[in-house]
Amino acid sequence: MPLAPDLSRRAILQGGGALAAGLLVAIELPWAAARADEPEPTGKRFNAFIHVAPDNTVTFTLPAVEMGQGAFTSQTQCLAEELDVALDKVMTVPAPPDQANYGSPALVVQATGGSTTTMAWSGPLRKAGATARAMLVAAAAARWQVDPASLTTENGVITHAPSGRTIAYGAVADAASRLTPPKDVPLKDPAHFRLIGKPVHRIDTPDKVTGKTVYGIDVMLPGMKFATLMASPVLGSKVGSVDQAQAMTVPGVRQVVVLDDLVAVVADNTWAAMQGLNALAIEWAPGSNAGLDQAQLWAGLEKAAQGPGVTAKKEGDAPAKLKDGTLFEQSYELPYLAHAPMEMTNCVVHVHDGGCEVWTGTQVPGFAQAGAAKALGIPPEKVTIHNHMIGGGFGRRLEVDGVVKATRIAAHVDGPLKVIWSREEDIRQQLYRPLYNEHLKARVENGRITALHHRVTGGSVMARWLPVAFTNGVDSDAVEGAVDVPYAIGNRLVEYIRHESAVPVAFWRGVGPNGSIFSVECFIDLIARKTGSDPLDFRRAHLEKNPRALGVLNLVAEKAGWGTPAPPSPHGARRGRGIALMNAFGSFLAAIADVAVNDTGDVRVTRLVIAADVGQVVNPDTLEAQIQGGATFGLSTVLFDKITFAGGKVEQGNFNDYRILRIDEMPVIEAHVVPSKENMGGIGEPGTVVTQPAVANAVYAATGVQLTRMPIDRALIAKGA
Repeated sequence: MPLAPDLSRRAILQGGGALAAGLLVAIELPWAAARADEPEPTGKRFNAFIHVAPDNTVTFTLPAVEMGQGAFTSQTQCLAEELDVALDKVMTVPAPPDQANYGSPALVVQATGGSTTTMAWSGPLRKAGATARAMLVAAAAARWQVDPASLTTENGVITHAPSGRTIAYGAVADAASRLTPPKDVPLKDPAHFRLIGKPVHRIDTPDKVTGKTVYGIDVMLPGMKFATLMASPVLGSKVGSVDQAQAMTVPGVRQVVVLDDLVAVVADNTWAAMQGLNALAIEWAPGSNAGLDQAQLWAGLEKAAQGPGVTAKKEGDAPAKLKDGTLFEQSYELPYLAHAPMEMTNCVVHVHDGGCEVWTGTQVPGFAQAGAAKALGIPPEKVTIHNHMIGGGFGRRLEVDGVVKATRIAAHVDGPLKVIWSREEDIRQQLYRPLYNEHLKARVENGRITALHHRVTGGSVMARWLPVAFTNGVDSDAVEGAVDVPYAIGNRLVEYIRHESAVPVAFWRGVGPNGSIFSVECFIDLIARKTGSDPLDFRRAHLEKNPRALGVLNLVAEKAGWGTPAPPSPHGARRGRGIALMNAFGSFLAAIADVAVNDTGDVRVTRLVIAADVGQVVNPDTLEAQIQGGATFGLSTVLFDKITFAGGKVEQGNFNDYRILRIDEMPVIEAHVVPSKENMGGIGEPGTVVTQPAVANAVYAATGVQLTRMPIDRALIAKGA
């Protein structure tokens, strides 16, 4: 089918009438042949981040990975601000595996996650831009024999006002690159910012809209074959036997690869590979987890929560204060969760000439390189990683199991191989957000909490992923929202109990604060309501020493109309309004949710208002989008999501039973930002964290039922208090 070279995705979608009639026509998009091409940095290199070409184009090597969170734009803003170039003159490329130059100052390793990108990289990138600018100015000053202080820069052009001379960066880039970089270059006064703090349109949007963006799943190479795979449905079981006969009769199927723990079918296209996999007769060897079920997992966690804990935080003497007086006590439990990004796990691997090339989207290019090298038994430097944008990560791409499995399969295949997981495989064979038990006990005197004991029990991701952050038996991530609460309490004891099961665990959007902040905020609502206090006023009474937390709480209360009746809703007769507060990831957020509950226990969130103080803001548009996106993720979680096991198998497999919020269930989400000059905080995950307790507390207000195991239980809600 001949296509115009400027064919847009909209044009393709508008031609979708044939789909409604049941006809699917495969077309080759005009840019498909070049989809694996990646721009190489051009021009003179000034530091690890900047190349300036003779045509004045700046190539920016982005240390953070773009996965929808806006790093591509916000970090380019920081660099371009200090370099004094226009955004449309900057070409951004992903960083290769290089811990020395691109290791995150916040995460120790080369990784994108934990809402740390802005906090970690804005400063270094501004410094890199300012340093390169100073070198370019020095080169121009030397050429003209003038004082560098007499020169100004704007949009990549250096000007000497007294003589009227101008010169583009590209013309002096060669000379500038030979200079010794100056130390301690001053950064711009925020009063003179052109880009930082401005609502800049995302610079990656045009290519996404026209389909030109190369995600990992888009990579096409000459002579490439396609594969899909299956591991045992029972956790940890191995391959017993495989009958390949029927699979090899499927048109397009070329090969079946049988490994000890998985089976893959290699074909001319993904559809043939999927059909071939369905035709295989596989017998799985029985494993030790065949009897594993969810009740057993909950029981094991609850038993572990009764055991000894390791102290993560100690202020005063909480145990002594909790021996008598007015005491409150409650446990909260949070389930395993899958990441379920729209772009399923995929990887292209070409093993050849004693080395290996990998095309994928990963949050940890260094880990991916090391994982592929280990699978092949070769040095890491023989593995080349071509990193791409990610179609949603949420922590899933902090793991490299997809790269490792693809590499192991590709080692048995001639030529490049694209391995794509099915949605079911992606949900059933990943690493999950840990199961958590959070037990809290508090003493209340004169309307204030004067002692709090918080025990966090769950599997440790840090112990495996970043052992340096697992010290003295404490997982620093798991207790983050418990150790640093915004409230002034006086006597606090936070303990951590590590409990591992057969289920592998990983980081998930919101990470540890998902559990700890959820439990703290629900527990505060429990105490407030049982003591006859207004939940907002009760929180305010504990925030006299925390003006930033009080600021977002007051703002959200004003914007949401706290104290006024929740508006009527056609979705249910019982209405409720809930509030929650958090500080984590260097940011402060408060949320108020309005819910409607019908007689069958169905919950609709009708409005969600969030106030945020994230310190200095790079891009207000991105900030608002991340608050809304995180909140949507949190809504799905508190209303629907859980991963459960029966007979050693994950019971969920697709969006029909692992529910993501649907468009008709989406509430109005309002985001309000507190102007601040504080240090930059993170925002990719806080919206997810603060939304969940706000919704749970709204359900409590509507029904009188506080749910202590998430997601919400419709049967309990239907019964009411």
